[in-house]
Amino acid sequence: MKLHELQPAEGSRKTSKRVGRGIGSGMGKTSTRGMKGQKSRSGGGVRSGFEGGQMPLYRRLPKRGFKNIWAKTFAEVNVGSLNCFEDGATVDPVALIEAGILKNVRDGIRILGDGELTTKNLTVRAQGFTQGAAEKIAAVGGKVEVI
Repeated sequence: MKLHELQPAEGSRKTSKRVGRGIGSGMGKTSTRGMKGQKSRSGGGVRSGFEGGQMPLYRRLPKRGFKNIWAKTFAEVNVGSLNCFEDGATVDPVALIEAGILKNVRDGIRILGDGELTTKNLTVRAQGFTQGAAEKIAAVGGKVEVI
């Protein structure tokens, strides 16, 4: 096959309907809109979701619950996954991303208390801690700092 032999697949390209180009085209005068009515007028037609006056589907279905658009989503890290850091290290959002524990910080980091901490003297800086996580970090000699 050569460059000048390239063609689109059969039926993949359809020529557009050219309306209003004279009576001989078969699509002149009213331009396939018919004679009268709402859809024949310029700007005519009904809005999306309109069902001819019948109660539309989006109003028939029940609306339930509440979506809090101001809610903050925290990236959660368990205490057990902090064992990859050396003794005396400072664990902050940047360090967690570099270590591969987190991909995205979202609205902040919350340290959860699942797992056991063997690394000592960690200074953990995050937006939130559970009570159990703070106790486990302090029990091995680490510090908890709320950012």
